Amino acid sequence: MKLKNKITVLGLSFLAFSCTDLDTTNSEYLTGEQYPETTEQALNLATPVFAKTQAMLDNGGWWFAQELSSDEAVCPTRGADWDDSGKWRALSRHTWGPKTEAVVNLYNMIYSAVPQANYAIETLTPASLTNPRVAKVLAQVKVSRAYYYYLAIDSFGDVAFPTTFTGADEFPKKTPRAEVFAAIVKDVEDNVALLPKQGDDGIVRSDITQGMGYTLLAKLYLNAKVYTGTAMWEKAIAACDKVLALGYSLESNPLAPFATQNENCKENIYTIPFDQDTYKGFNLHMRTLIDLSQQTFNMSTAPWNGFATLEAHYNTFPADDKRLAGILVGQQRTKAGDIILDPKSGNANLVFTANIPNLQMSLGQNTQEQIRMAGARPVKWEIAPGAKENLSNDFPLFRLADVKLMKAEALVWLNGAGAGDALVNEIKGRAGITQTSGYTLNDILAERGREMMWEGHRRQDLIRNGKFENVWWEKSDTDPNHRLFPLPQSAINANQNLLPQNPGY
Repeated sequence: MKLKNKITVLGLSFLAFSCTDLDTTNSEYLTGEQYPETTEQALNLATPVFAKTQAMLDNGGWWFAQELSSDEAVCPTRGADWDDSGKWRALSRHTWGPKTEAVVNLYNMIYSAVPQANYAIETLTPASLTNPRVAKVLAQVKVSRAYYYYLAIDSFGDVAFPTTFTGADEFPKKTPRAEVFAAIVKDVEDNVALLPKQGDDGIVRSDITQGMGYTLLAKLYLNAKVYTGTAMWEKAIAACDKVLALGYSLESNPLAPFATQNENCKENIYTIPFDQDTYKGFNLHMRTLIDLSQQTFNMSTAPWNGFATLEAHYNTFPADDKRLAGILVGQQRTKAGDIILDPKSGNANLVFTANIPNLQMSLGQNTQEQIRMAGARPVKWEIAPGAKENLSNDFPLFRLADVKLMKAEALVWLNGAGAGDALVNEIKGRAGITQTSGYTLNDILAERGREMMWEGHRRQDLIRNGKFENVWWEKSDTDPNHRLFPLPQSAINANQNLLPQNPGY
């Protein structure tokens, strides 16, 4: 049963609760003198913690902050559309600040999950001593909390680190990034063996499993030099090996992990479950496609014509790469194969071009066709006939191809070019492109860009490889301070102990 179905079955009015105040009182939570007595009651506490990922692609700000700040995704201003006071351009140009919406929403999403996790951990701990099933749920909550803190240190560096609910400090000070890293690594290592495995009764891809736990460890260890100053390549490799031993396997089709019905995809390790009617939050297709794409996919609603991929990134794909089936360029056609014309551009042929002439396009400077049609449009997530404003595809946060490329990269960091060749060639082979040897860190970074495109990893990958300060299209900022986002001004206003602000802001 999907997490979204579990939520429906449990009838969690609690899911709607959102808290950014670390001094929230117990009275706001489900309570009971002997609660919880069953696994179902334990899930009543745990599910809202897990469900916070639902916001990550949209109002939670995570996807916007990770991808639109990178060299592979952009939201150009198209005439009067997508200006939004410059909030999208700020992400592309690295001119964000403490009030930038995506930055604020990301922080708030993390710190709405944390107190819920802390409360669940406190409440579940006594029952876990005598109920093994509750103990398993408790382990899942601890690893889930570690995931949110991983997002926090990755994006913000030194952060508030409350780990208790009762008596929690109302105005917590920042804890150094390396200390938070060490604590969450310990949490995962202490609990990963208690987690269920994929394939256990009732376990689905959106659950916190051993595969998720070991992949999280691999992510932490792979980025340990960024987080702590000390490289941990051997530990990253060992964590990847733990995942590789759990029975996941690559799909033969590189786009299979993103199908509408991908609940049982053998490659996906940890997903955000979505449903177009009951568990909403996945609308990248609406942001990416043009209104006329409704005719291509027989959608029930018209998209908003915004996001695209950068031309330079699109051009990294070889012409025979099977993954290009997930990117729209060229003449657009109806589902029946007829050429689509654009009435808003004088009935010109609707032709998506890889080139985007300007980040801020306007009539007088650009043609109407450029404003409407510029940019290659990723559609790697299947758009099912009749698709609505939200998709039902589950979004993979962790999948096996990522793990294989992480191991390959760690091997090269440790042993030099060529050490990860076999793993990289698995990914290239599946994509149908030429396999060679002697892959360097730059080669693996480029392959990660193609394979993991738009999955929320690019900012982190660029930082780890020292490329985030590079100059690229419409982005001239080279300030290394921008490897971290600023703490939101609203958070600092509420808690002066979060000062000093991150350097450079």
